[in-house]
Amino acid sequence: MKPIRVWLIPPGPNPWKVVLILEELGVPYEIVTIRFDDVKKKPYTDINPNGRCPAIQDPNRDITLWESGAIIQYIIEEYDTDMKLTYDKFPEKHHLNQWLQFQMSGQGPYYGAAAWFNVLHEEKLPTAIERYNAQLKRVLSVLDGWLADRQWLVGDKVTYADLAFVPWNERIDSIILCAPEEKFAGFPNVQAWHERMVSRPAWKRIMEIRAALMEESGLENATGRPARFKSHQEYEEAIARGENTDP
Repeated sequence: MKPIRVWLIPPGPNPWKVVLILEELGVPYEIVTIRFDDVKKKPYTDINPNGRCPAIQDPNRDITLWESGAIIQYIIEEYDTDMKLTYDKFPEKHHLNQWLQFQMSGQGPYYGAAAWFNVLHEEKLPTAIERYNAQLKRVLSVLDGWLADRQWLVGDKVTYADLAFVPWNERIDSIILCAPEEKFAGFPNVQAWHERMVSRPAWKRIMEIRAALMEESGLENATGRPARFKSHQEYEEAIARGENTDP
């Protein structure tokens, strides 16, 4: 089997959902690191016209895909033939899709907005910070309630739906600027669920890869920008001017 090519920007959480699924399934892959400066222009926009990561190219099936949820569903359908991370029976297969959609429509956007207003936006807007921090905690409350009497979102094993939540939940402390040990305060069921997943060998392996890529790229862990820029706006303005933004 030829490796699946995965385009990613190392700091971003969404690509690591895809890499985690590939790692769990033992599907060979190769990472192509793209700079934030280049994600909105050719040749990458020929791969993903939306100019976001991740995107994949699978030479085994001759297909290119973007949008992490669509990629996860593709990998599961094509490569999880042993049903390691999925179910093919009714109603579990639909419930898995339900939770993946909640991750895509709820967790990702609200956590991303919270990260923007807490960390990246130059002007601190208390109302925006309050709103999106509250929405982040609302997502956690939904998960915590569901996990009160179960270990996994669907069925009796870890699935792709569970794993899709890990990268964003892992960075809650850097999003809402709290101590790492406080990021799941008030949500003990989510904390236990998350700890079950981050203790898995696949997660540990891909975080070693991420750490190496971050160091190689000279990027800050919290912001994803080169450390020499004082704000994300300064970084984006330098990109717009066509300046060299190397660390």
